Amino acid sequence: MMDPTISKQPTDRPGLDLVVISVGNSRARVGSFVGGDLTDPVSLEVGDTEAIVQRSLSVMAQSEARAIVLSTVNAPASDAIAAGLREGGTSVVYTIGKDLQVPIQHSLKDDRTVGHDRLLCALAAFARAQQACVVIDAGTAITIDFVDGEGTFHGGAIGPGVRMMARALHEQTSALPAVESMEDLEEAFGKDTPEAMTLGVLSFARGGVHRLIERYAEAFGAYPQIVATGGDAALLFRSDEVIEHVVPDLQLIGIHEACLRELSESED
Repeated sequence: MMDPTISKQPTDRPGLDLVVISVGNSRARVGSFVGGDLTDPVSLEVGDTEAIVQRSLSVMAQSEARAIVLSTVNAPASDAIAAGLREGGTSVVYTIGKDLQVPIQHSLKDDRTVGHDRLLCALAAFARAQQACVVIDAGTAITIDFVDGEGTFHGGAIGPGVRMMARALHEQTSALPAVESMEDLEEAFGKDTPEAMTLGVLSFARGGVHRLIERYAEAFGAYPQIVATGGDAALLFRSDEVIEHVVPDLQLIGIHEACLRELSESED
């Protein structure tokens, strides 16, 4: 179910006014935090550096934000955005991983291989839930990660997103068409090829996520809270009885949470 409450700043904690940007493989998400609350996030094409820069500078000019903070899984795009922001007159630009770390414990073999997007989503989910969580990020790829009751990130699984699966079916066959848009089917069966492809990729994605949730619950010894985010989270999980929360901007919330901890500590 859609649950905005998890995205609210706890009332006993101070807010931190920031402009935040998550840079993905195909889309960038730009928002601002005012008094601890996320305000007016928008999605922009990741290749449109000028639009991202102008939106960020405009938001900063209209607020009391003290910095612009980027998180990225797309270093070339992020570097271009950061350069554009500095050229636009903003000197206080932080990048997660370079200037600020994600303050979360982990049990990984090599934390250099994990994306900051996964860590930020895990940080945000645990900070709000304060209990063990499965964190699903359904975007270009689908990641399903586990955070235990102490807030330790244990890693998880990475699989193809639904649009990647649909594109692979089209590109790797001679007859299957490109599926431009996806909607849930009311009928049990796909009645033409695009419907059959849509039903297939949505079902495979949901089935894989459910199997991994069961695997994590077995390893943990109990069912953790389950939180989903990402551009396709609503499409996949809005009516799912197992996924308890669908939070559109968990990564942006994680950026804010990391800054609350890292920037506050640097000022003490």
